[in-house]
Amino acid sequence: MGPVSLYFDYRDLFKSLRLALSGKKIWIFISGNVTGYIFYWIFSYVAIILSGETFNDALTRYGLYPYLEISTSDWPSQLIYFLGLFTLIISFLLSNTAVSRVTYRQLKGDDFYSPKDSYNYLHKHWHPVLFAPIAILFIIFVFVVFASFFALIGSIPVFGEFLFSFAYIIYFFGALFTFYTFFVLAVCLIFTPAIVSVCEEDTMGAVFHSYATTTSQPWRLILYHTMLIPLLLIGLVVMSWFWMNTVGFIDFIFGHDWFMAEKFSKISNYAFRLIFPDIISDVFVLLKEQLWSIFGFNLYFPTLFPLDFKSSADSLKIVDIAGGTILSLSYFLLFLSVISYGFSIISVGQTIMFIIFKKLSDDENLLLGEDEFPKNYNGGMDIDKKVELKGEID
Repeated sequence: MGPVSLYFDYRDLFKSLRLALSGKKIWIFISGNVTGYIFYWIFSYVAIILSGETFNDALTRYGLYPYLEISTSDWPSQLIYFLGLFTLIISFLLSNTAVSRVTYRQLKGDDFYSPKDSYNYLHKHWHPVLFAPIAILFIIFVFVVFASFFALIGSIPVFGEFLFSFAYIIYFFGALFTFYTFFVLAVCLIFTPAIVSVCEEDTMGAVFHSYATTTSQPWRLILYHTMLIPLLLIGLVVMSWFWMNTVGFIDFIFGHDWFMAEKFSKISNYAFRLIFPDIISDVFVLLKEQLWSIFGFNLYFPTLFPLDFKSSADSLKIVDIAGGTILSLSYFLLFLSVISYGFSIISVGQTIMFIIFKKLSDDENLLLGEDEFPKNYNGGMDIDKKVELKGEID
C-alpha cells in the first residue's frame, strides 16, 4: 500500500478525527496516562502528607484526584508534587511520540506498524523528546545570565552609563531573541514528538526544527491549531455520546426490576461517584461550556439512554462497596479511553501539521522518504519473502 494522499494544506487536518480513532493509538495513550497517573497520584499524596495532612483525611478529601495547595505548603512538599507533575508530562510526551510514529508509518502506507514497534523506536529516540525543551531552556538561561552580567557592569559609576547607552541596540536584539525563544520553547514542546517520530532527529536537530518551524510557519501554527481545537471538541463529544449511551443501555437492562434492579443501582452509583465526584463533574461541565463559548457554537446530541447516578441514601453493604470498587476500574478505563482519543487527535493533527510545514517550507514530501525499521520488523510480511522479493528486484 502506498502513502496516503495529502493536499498539504489545512484540508488534511480533517483526517485527524478518523486517523486518531485507532485502537493502537488510544491504547498507547491509555498505557501512558495510567503510568503517569500512578506516579502523579503517589507523589501528590506524599507531598500532601509532608505538608501536615494525614493520609486518611487526604484520601477522603481528594480521592482519585489529589492536588497540593501551593500557597499553604512548604518547599519540600512543592518539590515532590512538581516531580509528580513532571512525570505526568513526561508520560504524555513519550506517548505522544509513540502515537506520532504509528501515525507517520500509517500515512506512509504501513498499517501493520504496531505499538510494540513504536515502543522499540521510542526506546532509541526518547532523548530528544525530553532534552530538546531543556536545551532551549538552557539557551534562555544563558542569555539571561549574560544580560545580568552586563546589567551588573552597567551599575558601575560613569562607565556603566556610557556602556549601557552605546550597547543598547545589542541589548535590544539580545532581549528580542530571548523573547522569541520563549515562543520557540512552546513550539518545541508541541512539535518535538512529531519531529522525532518523522525525521528521527537528535536533540540538536529537534531544536533546529523548532526554530525553523516557528520562523517559517508562524501564522499557520496559530491557524491550524485554531482549526484543530474545534475538531478535538467534536471528536470528544461524539465519542462521549457513544460511550455514555452504551453505559446507559447497560444500565437500562441490568437495572430493570426483572433483573438486578436496586442492587445494580447501588453498585453503579457508588462506582460512578468514585470516578466522577461532584467537583470533577462540575469542572468538566464548566470547561466544556467555556470552550464552546469561545468558538461560538455548541454541539448537542439527544441522549437515547439517559444516566441518573445519584448518591444512595441507603447504607451500602460490604459486597456493594466491593462490587462498586471493581466496577469503578471499568468506568475509569472508559473515561481514560475518551481522554486518550482526545490526545490521539492532538498527536495525529500535529504530525500532519509538521509534514505539511516541511512540504511548504522545504518542498520535501516526508511520506516518500526512507526511514529506519525496528529490528526484526517485517511490515506485515515474512522476512524471507521480503529478501526473496528484494533479490528479484535486484
